Amino acid sequence: MWHPEKAAFPHAPHSCLFNKIGNEPPMTFPLTHTFPFDPTYGYSREQLLAIAPPPAPPDFDVFWRATFAETASASLRLETRESKVNPPGYTTREVYFDTLNRRRVGAWIMIPTDGKVVRGMVVGHGYGGREAPPWELLLPQTAAIFPSALGFFISAAEGLPSAPARHVIHGIDSRETYLIRDCVASMWSAASALIELCPDAARAISYDGGSFGGGLGALAIPWDARFARAHLAVPTFGHHPIRLQCPCNGSGDAVRVYHQHHPEVIEVLRYFDAATAATRTTIPVLASPALFDPSVPPPGQFAVCNALAGPKKLLIARAGHFPYPEQAAEEKARFEALREWFA
Repeated sequence: MWHPEKAAFPHAPHSCLFNKIGNEPPMTFPLTHTFPFDPTYGYSREQLLAIAPPPAPPDFDVFWRATFAETASASLRLETRESKVNPPGYTTREVYFDTLNRRRVGAWIMIPTDGKVVRGMVVGHGYGGREAPPWELLLPQTAAIFPSALGFFISAAEGLPSAPARHVIHGIDSRETYLIRDCVASMWSAASALIELCPDAARAISYDGGSFGGGLGALAIPWDARFARAHLAVPTFGHHPIRLQCPCNGSGDAVRVYHQHHPEVIEVLRYFDAATAATRTTIPVLASPALFDPSVPPPGQFAVCNALAGPKKLLIARAGHFPYPEQAAEEKARFEALREWFA
């Protein structure tokens, strides 16, 4: 069994070497695990809260505004089908629509059967996709759309990988061909599909996403004025210069390894940094980063949350992507906070 409290992490192979704030020793953490790295990456809470975002490329805003305009000008070619998921109180349909580059996205849309809709919500998901919408977490009087990311389950397509380690580097050699660009665009297209099928949802569109979905949300929100409020949990894609030095067991490790062989890819990744995008986010955001996370390194998560430029509330979790004793209580408190935040 590997014990982080006994490890001299800064001197370990493949360590993340951005722990440079003050003279505080690497943070210990009383969670027992078997990872060959420290999922705190040597950062204390205070150090995590001090991480600033990396600088943006000069044409960062131009690139994303052009991507949004191109997506908005494309036809959705909207199609609905019957759904096998039919929770009480909601009319549910599978919905399919086009996004950037005519990629076809599959999703579920759920509308209250009583017709009382005061808000709409786009709900992202973690890497690995979703086989069904998590309807148990829906708020009252909310019409929601649950897109499945391109390549996964009902958004599967020939030529698109469904394995996270391959998906996250698909087309990565160019900012125009990187699949993450199309995935971000699909969140905007999902909002358009939701409004077309339920016009009342346009009164207030919110975004909710964690991990992969949290990173996509951070990249998507600044450019679409329809989003009024958001929740980002353990968001990925934050601060690539740090992430590229942090081993993990999530999709980010595929990017880290790819970068070792293709260091020039950092110039593409600069356009897909969720922390950089967060500096352009002015809507209220409830952010839920974790202090310990073997899948999404915490310094990247906190870089996103720290950079948010609008009103925000932090709900810091003890761990992400890892079971821990207080997990049920923390998740219950987070759900109650979410109900209040979006209501």
